[in-house]
Amino acid sequence: MLSVLGAASASAQMVQHFAPTGVLRAAINLGNPILAQKDATTGLPVGVSVDLATGLAQRLGVPLQLVVFDAAGKSVDAVSTEQADIGFFAIDPLRGNAIAFTPPYVLIEGSYLVKQESPLKHNDEVDQAKHTVVVGKGSAYDLYLSRELKHAQLLRSPTSPTVVDFFVVNGADVAAGVKQQLEADAQRVPNLRLLPGRFMVISQAMGLPKSRGDEAAKYLSQYVEEMKASGFVAQALKKHRIEGAAVAPASLSF
Repeated sequence: MLSVLGAASASAQMVQHFAPTGVLRAAINLGNPILAQKDATTGLPVGVSVDLATGLAQRLGVPLQLVVFDAAGKSVDAVSTEQADIGFFAIDPLRGNAIAFTPPYVLIEGSYLVKQESPLKHNDEVDQAKHTVVVGKGSAYDLYLSRELKHAQLLRSPTSPTVVDFFVVNGADVAAGVKQQLEADAQRVPNLRLLPGRFMVISQAMGLPKSRGDEAAKYLSQYVEEMKASGFVAQALKKHRIEGAAVAPASLSF
């Protein structure tokens, strides 16, 4: 277990902001393997998001309950409707209507995947009317590409981990998602390749319902900044053998 450095006791009022039920309910998204996945031995969720949730619960002095989802959209809904107290999300303005985000703690890349025989060679060739692009419903890529793609048609798979299988079954032109997930799928499914580079950088942050107030949002932002500065986030990425994700730089304001 990673230790939480510099943990000062939270006030009773702050504990009430974060855990009104007496338990810190953390929404964990297994749809993004960089953030969390099931332990092969125990079947329990593990990952940097689980470690951060555990550290926050320790700091608040309350029990932790992991509320596990298979897709980002479901995790967003849980926090937006206060069925969970905190969550781990890609920062997006649409999600920001109901969720207060911290500065990012890690940065990850979004990539495109195509069939080996595809004529597509570069990311900027994707946005054409003749192309269909598969994304996980409600994912950061769905939200981003819904705004950015002007010509290509989006197809939505139920979750991010099912994107490549959905892409193959439906004969789509492009699959979009977390680079590491697509690389793993390309090893699993023959005759696929990633386009070079990335189409977006995803800023992964913690978040809580905006209804919890500005003081709680500031407290959570300070927590994230401390966990980056202490090396906690970097240690968690190393412990869980996550490659391709970088610790986000320190935020100058929050």
